[in-house]
Amino acid sequence: MKKIKIPGFGQRGFKTALTTMLCAFLYALIGRNPTFACIGVIFGMGSNLKDSILNGGNRLIGTIIGGFLGIGLFTIYIYVFHASNEFLLLPLLGIGTLLLVSLSLIFKWPGAVQPGGVVLCIILYNTASELYVTYSLNRMFDTGVGVVLAIVINVIFSRTAVNQFLHRIGLINLDEYSFDESEIKSNV
Repeated sequence: MKKIKIPGFGQRGFKTALTTMLCAFLYALIGRNPTFACIGVIFGMGSNLKDSILNGGNRLIGTIIGGFLGIGLFTIYIYVFHASNEFLLLPLLGIGTLLLVSLSLIFKWPGAVQPGGVVLCIILYNTASELYVTYSLNRMFDTGVGVVLAIVINVIFSRTAVNQFLHRIGLINLDEYSFDESEIKSNV
């Protein structure tokens, strides 16, 4: 019987799929929408622990910076400008973007700019005025849960162990994977 090869299927894909399911399951138990936590998992799951911390950190730090900037700027829009004209959001968006870039660099997370910008834009342009604080805080919390869960799973299930498991059940051929010694040592 010929085995079917699934392109790109390996330890990272397996751990990402497993962790998103675990995350969604945990959120179902508490009756909470898992969307942003699962997105945090997907961004946070790297091929090794170092990648998980970098990618997940970018997502989490960016979400936190963008979330707090969005709260502050939208508060100004509502209370100073009385949410009277969408064109008044333009200078706030520009100021927020400059602050986002600056803060990301100050905190030494330049990769946080993109996810932070997404959150900032959503808060300013796509969140109801009565929900912007709740939305922002929930987004930060859920992203944090997903990123932490991805990192924990990456610590618990090493790259080598998952590849060996996938090989044992016939989903991958270890002969097709080449690892140098430093890559194996860097995997937790």
